[in-house]
Amino acid sequence: MKNLKSLLLIAIISISLGLSTNAAVKNGKAPAPAVKASAKAPVVVSLPDSSYQQASALDITANPAKYLNKRVKIRAKFDKFSTLGLDYKPAFRSSEKYITFLIKRDDVTDHTIPLSEMKNFLERSVAEKYIDIKPGDDIEYCGVVFSNALGDAWVDVEKFSVLNQQPKK
Repeated sequence: MKNLKSLLLIAIISISLGLSTNAAVKNGKAPAPAVKASAKAPVVVSLPDSSYQQASALDITANPAKYLNKRVKIRAKFDKFSTLGLDYKPAFRSSEKYITFLIKRDDVTDHTIPLSEMKNFLERSVAEKYIDIKPGDDIEYCGVVFSNALGDAWVDVEKFSVLNQQPKK
């Protein structure tokens, strides 16, 4: 019985010494400053085109996880501005600040079918510069695939340009 009490006492002392040593080691470094999370939209930084990987919109939508957090450059035919995916909580972009645009599927040539599996978010202030854009106009845009919620590709567009406008009918 006496041996059991001694063993128990030694075990308690050993554990407490181990815990206090562990705490001292952890406190040896200054803690990193806490970064506050912000509900505001991410800051858009313009990067050179060479930092973007040329990619097919169909490949991105077929493999959104492969492109997650990657910078991509896409050439496509514009379809329309939309509100698709705005204010969706898991991949939140505010409808007050952003608008979505859809591009045409390039694997279908006899019909006009939008590629709704790709949500392209463009700041409204940028989109307002392109009010004359029409369905079928050739565009190029660069951005980051920031989410693959619902199995879709969600792209924050950082650069947008019209390459060729269709003639007016």
